Amino acid sequence: MKIDVHTHILPEKWPDLRERYGYGGFVRLEHHKPCCARMMIDDKFFREIQSNSWDPKTRIHECNHAQVDVQVLSTVPVMFNYWAKPEHTYDLSRILNDHIAGVVQEYPKRFIGLGTLPMQDTHLALKELERCMKELGLAGIQIGSNINNINLDAPEFFPIFEAAQELGAAIFIHPWEMMGEESMRKYWLPWLVGMPAETSRAICSLIFGGIFRRLPKLKVCFAHGGGSFPFTIGRIGHGFEVRPDLCAIDNDIHPKEYLGKFYLDTLVHDPKALRYIIDQFGADKIVIGSDYPFPLGEEIPGKILTEAGLDKDIIEQISCQSALNWLSLSPMQLQQLHIDLPSLRKAV
Repeated sequence: MKIDVHTHILPEKWPDLRERYGYGGFVRLEHHKPCCARMMIDDKFFREIQSNSWDPKTRIHECNHAQVDVQVLSTVPVMFNYWAKPEHTYDLSRILNDHIAGVVQEYPKRFIGLGTLPMQDTHLALKELERCMKELGLAGIQIGSNINNINLDAPEFFPIFEAAQELGAAIFIHPWEMMGEESMRKYWLPWLVGMPAETSRAICSLIFGGIFRRLPKLKVCFAHGGGSFPFTIGRIGHGFEVRPDLCAIDNDIHPKEYLGKFYLDTLVHDPKALRYIIDQFGADKIVIGSDYPFPLGEEIPGKILTEAGLDKDIIEQISCQSALNWLSLSPMQLQQLHIDLPSLRKAV
Protein backbone atom coordinates (compact mmCIF):
# COMPACT_ATOMS: atom_id res chain seq x y z
CA MET A 1 0.00 0.00 0.00
CA LYS A 2 1.15 3.52 -0.81
CA ILE A 3 -0.14 6.50 1.19
CA ASP A 4 0.57 10.04 -0.01
CA VAL A 5 0.25 12.39 2.98
CA HIS A 6 0.88 15.68 1.15
CA THR A 7 -1.94 16.43 -1.29
CA HIS A 8 -4.14 19.51 -1.63
CA ILE A 9 -7.78 19.85 -2.57
CA LEU A 10 -10.35 22.60 -3.02
CA PRO A 11 -14.11 22.61 -3.43
CA GLU A 12 -15.19 23.15 -7.01
CA LYS A 13 -17.26 26.10 -5.83
CA TRP A 14 -17.65 28.17 -2.68
CA PRO A 15 -19.50 31.38 -1.81
CA ASP A 16 -18.34 34.81 -2.98
CA LEU A 17 -16.24 35.64 0.08
CA ARG A 18 -16.00 39.36 -0.65
CA GLU A 19 -19.78 39.51 -0.65
CA ARG A 20 -20.07 37.18 2.35
CA TYR A 21 -17.60 39.04 4.59
CA GLY A 22 -17.72 42.56 3.22
CA TYR A 23 -14.06 43.01 2.17
CA GLY A 24 -11.55 41.59 -0.29
CA GLY A 25 -8.33 39.62 -0.27
CA PHE A 26 -9.90 36.16 -0.56
CA VAL A 27 -9.48 33.55 -3.28
CA ARG A 28 -12.18 32.91 -5.83
CA LEU A 29 -12.25 30.50 -8.77
CA GLU A 30 -12.88 31.49 -12.36
CA HIS A 31 -13.96 28.35 -14.27
CA HIS A 32 -12.97 29.81 -17.63
CA LYS A 33 -12.94 26.56 -19.63
CA PRO A 34 -13.77 22.86 -19.08
CA CYS A 35 -11.67 21.18 -16.37
CA CYS A 36 -9.65 24.36 -15.72
CA ALA A 37 -9.97 27.32 -13.37
CA ARG A 38 -8.02 30.38 -12.40
CA MET A 39 -7.41 31.06 -8.72
CA MET A 40 -7.91 34.81 -8.36
CA ILE A 41 -7.27 37.00 -5.31
CA ASP A 42 -9.71 39.81 -6.00
CA ASP A 43 -8.73 40.63 -9.60
CA LYS A 44 -5.13 39.41 -9.37
CA PHE A 45 -4.19 36.08 -10.94
CA PHE A 46 -2.67 33.61 -8.47
CA ARG A 47 -2.58 30.17 -10.09
CA GLU A 48 -4.13 28.05 -12.82
CA ILE A 49 -5.51 24.73 -11.64
CA GLN A 50 -7.15 21.73 -13.27
CA SER A 51 -10.04 19.49 -12.28
CA ASN A 52 -7.75 17.21 -10.28
CA SER A 53 -7.71 20.03 -7.71
CA TRP A 54 -11.39 19.48 -6.94
CA ASP A 55 -12.75 16.34 -8.62
CA PRO A 56 -12.31 13.15 -6.52
CA LYS A 57 -12.86 10.84 -9.49
CA THR A 58 -10.11 12.54 -11.48
CA ARG A 59 -7.82 12.24 -8.47
CA ILE A 60 -8.59 8.55 -8.07
CA HIS A 61 -7.94 7.93 -11.76
CA GLU A 62 -4.55 9.64 -11.49
CA CYS A 63 -3.80 7.83 -8.22
CA ASN A 64 -4.48 4.52 -9.89
CA HIS A 65 -2.04 5.43 -12.67
CA ALA A 66 0.61 6.34 -10.09
CA GLN A 67 -0.24 3.34 -7.88
CA VAL A 68 -1.19 5.55 -4.93
CA ASP A 69 -3.79 3.81 -2.81
CA VAL A 70 -4.66 6.55 -0.30
CA GLN A 71 -4.31 10.33 -0.36
CA VAL A 72 -4.32 12.49 2.76
CA LEU A 73 -6.24 15.62 1.77
CA SER A 74 -5.58 19.15 3.02
CA THR A 75 -6.55 22.57 1.73
CA VAL A 76 -4.30 24.71 -0.45
CA PRO A 77 -2.30 26.89 1.98
CA VAL A 78 -3.42 30.16 0.34
CA MET A 79 -6.81 29.30 1.85
CA PHE A 80 -5.48 29.55 5.44
CA ASN A 81 -6.55 33.23 5.52
CA TYR A 82 -5.02 33.86 8.94
CA TRP A 83 -4.96 37.57 8.05
CA ALA A 84 -8.75 37.85 7.92
CA LYS A 85 -11.11 38.61 10.78
CA PRO A 86 -11.09 35.49 13.00
CA GLU A 87 -14.82 34.88 12.72
CA HIS A 88 -14.54 34.87 8.93
CA THR A 89 -11.55 32.51 8.87
CA TYR A 90 -13.52 30.27 11.22
CA ASP A 91 -16.52 30.32 8.88
CA LEU A 92 -14.37 29.55 5.85
CA SER A 93 -12.54 26.80 7.75
CA ARG A 94 -15.88 25.13 8.39
CA ILE A 95 -16.75 25.31 4.68
CA LEU A 96 -13.40 23.78 3.66
CA ASN A 97 -13.45 21.15 6.39
CA ASP A 98 -17.00 20.09 5.59
CA HIS A 99 -15.94 19.66 1.96
CA ILE A 100 -12.93 17.48 2.81
CA ALA A 101 -15.00 15.42 5.23
CA GLY A 102 -17.61 14.92 2.50
CA VAL A 103 -14.99 13.64 0.03
CA VAL A 104 -13.62 11.25 2.65
CA GLN A 105 -17.12 10.05 3.49
CA GLU A 106 -17.86 9.38 -0.19
CA TYR A 107 -14.56 7.58 -0.81
CA PRO A 108 -13.44 6.33 2.64
CA LYS A 109 -11.02 3.77 1.20
CA ARG A 110 -9.12 6.28 -0.90
CA PHE A 111 -8.95 9.47 1.15
CA ILE A 112 -8.11 10.63 4.66
CA GLY A 113 -8.75 14.24 5.67
CA LEU A 114 -6.93 17.01 7.52
CA GLY A 115 -8.76 20.16 8.57
CA THR A 116 -7.76 23.81 8.65
CA LEU A 117 -8.18 26.14 11.63
CA PRO A 118 -8.52 29.88 12.34
CA MET A 119 -5.15 29.85 14.07
CA GLN A 120 -5.21 33.60 14.78
CA ASP A 121 -7.92 33.01 17.42
CA THR A 122 -7.11 30.31 19.98
CA HIS A 123 -10.71 29.85 21.16
CA LEU A 124 -12.12 29.44 17.65
CA ALA A 125 -9.21 27.21 16.61
CA LEU A 126 -9.84 24.90 19.54
CA LYS A 127 -13.55 24.82 18.75
CA GLU A 128 -12.95 23.83 15.13
CA LEU A 129 -10.19 21.35 16.04
CA GLU A 130 -12.61 19.50 18.30
CA ARG A 131 -15.28 19.50 15.57
CA CYS A 132 -12.77 18.17 13.03
CA MET A 133 -11.81 15.27 15.26
CA LYS A 134 -15.07 14.41 17.01
CA GLU A 135 -17.77 15.29 14.47
CA LEU A 136 -16.16 15.22 11.02
CA GLY A 137 -13.90 12.23 11.64
CA LEU A 138 -10.80 13.89 10.21
CA ALA A 139 -7.38 12.56 11.16
CA GLY A 140 -5.86 15.90 12.12
CA ILE A 141 -5.08 19.38 10.86
CA GLN A 142 -2.80 21.31 8.52
CA ILE A 143 -1.34 24.61 9.75
CA GLY A 144 1.10 27.17 8.39
CA SER A 145 4.77 27.56 9.28
CA ASN A 146 3.92 30.88 10.91
CA ILE A 147 0.71 32.65 11.79
CA ASN A 148 0.71 36.24 10.58
CA ASN A 149 4.50 36.25 11.00
CA ILE A 150 4.25 34.96 14.58
CA ASN A 151 6.34 31.86 15.26
CA LEU A 152 4.68 28.64 16.35
CA ASP A 153 6.23 28.72 19.84
CA ALA A 154 4.07 31.74 20.78
CA PRO A 155 2.05 31.08 23.97
CA GLU A 156 -1.30 31.51 22.24
CA PHE A 157 -0.68 28.45 20.09
CA PHE A 158 0.31 26.07 22.87
CA PRO A 159 -3.31 25.22 23.88
CA ILE A 160 -3.95 24.19 20.28
CA PHE A 161 -0.95 21.85 20.24
CA GLU A 162 -1.92 20.55 23.66
CA ALA A 163 -5.47 19.79 22.50
CA ALA A 164 -4.12 18.12 19.35
CA GLN A 165 -2.05 15.78 21.49
CA GLU A 166 -5.03 14.98 23.71
CA LEU A 167 -7.30 14.36 20.70
CA GLY A 168 -4.70 12.28 18.85
CA ALA A 169 -4.73 14.73 15.95
CA ALA A 170 -1.92 14.51 13.42
CA ILE A 171 -0.48 17.92 12.52
CA PHE A 172 0.88 18.68 9.07
CA ILE A 173 2.92 21.88 8.96
CA HIS A 174 3.18 23.51 5.55
CA PRO A 175 5.27 26.60 4.71
CA TRP A 176 3.43 29.75 3.74
CA GLU A 177 3.84 33.55 3.88
CA MET A 178 7.56 33.08 3.32
CA MET A 179 10.01 35.32 5.13
CA GLY A 180 11.72 37.78 2.80
CA GLU A 181 9.13 37.16 0.09
CA GLU A 182 8.83 40.81 -0.86
CA SER A 183 12.58 41.14 -1.47
CA MET A 184 12.99 38.08 -3.72
CA ARG A 185 10.08 38.04 -6.14
CA LYS A 186 12.27 37.25 -9.13
CA TYR A 187 13.08 33.70 -10.30
CA TRP A 188 10.28 32.12 -8.17
CA LEU A 189 12.66 32.43 -5.18
CA PRO A 190 9.92 32.51 -2.53
CA TRP A 191 9.08 28.93 -3.50
CA LEU A 192 12.66 27.79 -4.10
CA VAL A 193 14.41 29.52 -1.19
CA GLY A 194 11.73 30.88 1.13
CA MET A 195 9.72 27.68 1.53
CA PRO A 196 12.64 25.52 2.73
CA ALA A 197 13.65 28.28 5.16
CA GLU A 198 10.08 28.62 6.43
CA THR A 199 9.90 24.92 7.26
CA SER A 200 13.16 25.15 9.20
CA ARG A 201 11.77 28.20 10.98
CA ALA A 202 8.77 26.17 12.14
CA ILE A 203 10.86 23.19 13.28
CA CYS A 204 13.33 25.36 15.20
CA SER A 205 10.48 27.28 16.82
CA LEU A 206 8.92 24.08 18.15
CA ILE A 207 12.29 22.73 19.33
CA PHE A 208 13.71 25.89 20.91
CA GLY A 209 10.29 26.89 22.24
CA GLY A 210 10.05 23.64 24.17
CA ILE A 211 6.85 22.48 22.48
CA PHE A 212 8.22 19.03 21.62
CA ARG A 213 9.68 18.71 25.13
CA ARG A 214 6.39 19.62 26.82
CA LEU A 215 4.24 17.54 24.45
CA PRO A 216 6.26 14.39 23.70
CA LYS A 217 3.27 12.54 22.19
CA LEU A 218 2.49 15.29 19.69
CA LYS A 219 2.55 13.88 16.15
CA VAL A 220 3.84 16.48 13.72
CA CYS A 221 4.89 16.07 10.10
CA PHE A 222 6.71 18.78 8.15
CA ALA A 223 6.32 19.26 4.42
CA HIS A 224 9.10 19.28 1.82
CA GLY A 225 11.42 16.97 3.73
CA GLY A 226 11.77 19.44 6.58
CA GLY A 227 13.01 22.13 4.22
CA SER A 228 16.49 23.35 5.03
CA PHE A 229 16.43 22.06 8.62
CA PRO A 230 18.00 18.59 8.09
CA PHE A 231 20.85 20.11 6.11
CA THR A 232 21.63 22.84 8.65
CA ILE A 233 21.20 20.79 11.83
CA GLY A 234 24.97 20.94 12.37
CA ARG A 235 24.90 24.72 12.43
CA ILE A 236 21.73 24.76 14.55
CA GLY A 237 23.27 22.34 17.06
CA HIS A 238 26.54 24.28 17.15
CA GLY A 239 24.67 27.50 17.83
CA PHE A 240 22.87 25.80 20.72
CA GLU A 241 26.23 24.71 22.15
CA VAL A 242 28.11 28.00 21.88
CA ARG A 243 25.26 30.41 22.65
CA PRO A 244 22.96 28.66 25.13
CA ASP A 245 22.20 32.12 26.52
CA LEU A 246 20.32 32.78 23.28
CA CYS A 247 19.21 29.32 22.13
CA ALA A 248 18.54 27.33 25.31
CA ILE A 249 16.35 29.78 27.20
CA ASP A 250 13.13 27.75 26.79
CA ASN A 251 14.52 24.27 26.06
CA ASP A 252 17.77 22.86 27.45
CA ILE A 253 17.77 19.69 25.33
CA HIS A 254 20.15 19.63 22.36
CA PRO A 255 18.33 20.04 19.02
CA LYS A 256 19.89 16.83 17.68
CA GLU A 257 18.05 14.90 20.40
CA TYR A 258 14.82 15.70 18.59
CA LEU A 259 15.81 14.02 15.33
CA GLY A 260 13.38 11.15 14.92
CA LYS A 261 10.79 12.77 17.22
CA PHE A 262 8.74 14.16 14.33
CA TYR A 263 7.98 13.20 10.73
CA LEU A 264 9.18 14.52 7.37
CA ASP A 265 7.77 13.83 3.94
CA THR A 266 9.87 12.59 1.02
CA LEU A 267 9.53 15.69 -1.15
CA VAL A 268 13.24 16.53 -1.43
CA HIS A 269 13.66 15.99 -5.22
CA ASP A 270 17.03 14.28 -4.81
CA PRO A 271 17.69 10.60 -3.97
CA LYS A 272 20.87 11.50 -2.07
CA ALA A 273 18.95 14.00 0.04
CA LEU A 274 16.32 11.36 0.75
CA ARG A 275 18.92 8.86 1.92
CA TYR A 276 20.40 11.56 4.15
CA ILE A 277 17.12 12.38 5.93
CA ILE A 278 16.39 8.68 6.37
CA ASP A 279 19.81 8.27 8.00
CA GLN A 280 19.21 11.28 10.26
CA PHE A 281 15.58 10.67 11.24
CA GLY A 282 14.93 6.97 10.63
CA ALA A 283 12.67 5.41 8.01
CA ASP A 284 9.89 5.16 10.58
CA LYS A 285 9.69 8.98 10.59
CA ILE A 286 9.64 9.47 6.82
CA VAL A 287 6.36 9.44 4.85
CA ILE A 288 5.55 9.82 1.16
CA GLY A 289 4.49 13.35 0.24
CA SER A 290 4.04 14.57 -3.33
CA ASP A 291 2.40 18.05 -3.13
CA TYR A 292 -0.19 16.74 -5.61
CA PRO A 293 -1.49 18.23 -7.87
CA PHE A 294 1.03 21.09 -8.19
CA PRO A 295 4.03 21.25 -10.54
CA LEU A 296 6.67 21.71 -7.82
CA GLY A 297 5.64 18.33 -6.44
CA GLU A 298 6.58 14.78 -7.41
CA GLU A 299 4.76 13.56 -10.51
CA ILE A 300 4.84 9.90 -9.47
CA PRO A 301 4.57 9.85 -5.67
CA GLY A 302 7.19 7.61 -4.08
CA LYS A 303 9.24 7.20 -7.26
CA ILE A 304 12.18 8.72 -5.43
CA LEU A 305 12.20 5.70 -3.08
CA THR A 306 13.25 3.37 -5.87
CA GLU A 307 15.59 5.97 -7.36
CA ALA A 308 17.37 6.11 -3.99
CA GLY A 309 18.02 2.34 -4.14
CA LEU A 310 16.37 1.66 -0.79
CA ASP A 311 15.81 -1.84 0.56
CA LYS A 312 12.33 -3.28 0.13
CA ASP A 313 11.53 -3.20 3.84
CA ILE A 314 12.46 0.49 4.06
CA ILE A 315 10.31 1.29 1.03
CA GLU A 316 7.38 -0.55 2.62
CA GLN A 317 7.91 1.30 5.91
CA ILE A 318 7.92 4.72 4.25
CA SER A 319 5.14 3.91 1.78
CA CYS A 320 2.59 2.93 4.39
CA GLN A 321 3.44 2.12 8.01
CA SER A 322 5.07 5.45 8.87
CA ALA A 323 1.99 7.31 7.66
CA LEU A 324 -0.34 5.04 9.63
CA ASN A 325 1.71 5.70 12.76
CA TRP A 326 1.67 9.45 12.23
CA LEU A 327 -2.07 9.47 11.58
CA SER A 328 -2.80 7.31 14.67
CA LEU A 329 -5.43 5.45 12.72
CA SER A 330 -7.94 3.46 14.71
CA PRO A 331 -8.45 -0.28 14.16
CA MET A 332 -11.65 0.50 12.25
CA GLN A 333 -9.84 2.91 9.95
CA LEU A 334 -7.05 0.41 9.43
CA GLN A 335 -9.60 -2.19 8.47
CA GLN A 336 -11.05 0.25 5.91
CA LEU A 337 -7.64 0.66 4.33
CA HIS A 338 -6.72 -3.02 4.26
CA ILE A 339 -8.78 -3.77 1.19
CA ASP A 340 -8.58 -5.64 -2.08
CA LEU A 341 -6.67 -2.94 -3.90
CA PRO A 342 -6.70 -4.45 -7.42
CA SER A 343 -10.47 -4.79 -7.28
CA LEU A 344 -10.83 -1.26 -5.98
CA ARG A 345 -8.68 0.21 -8.74
CA LYS A 346 -10.89 -1.50 -11.33
CA ALA A 347 -14.05 -0.23 -9.62
CA VAL A 348 -13.32 3.48 -10.02
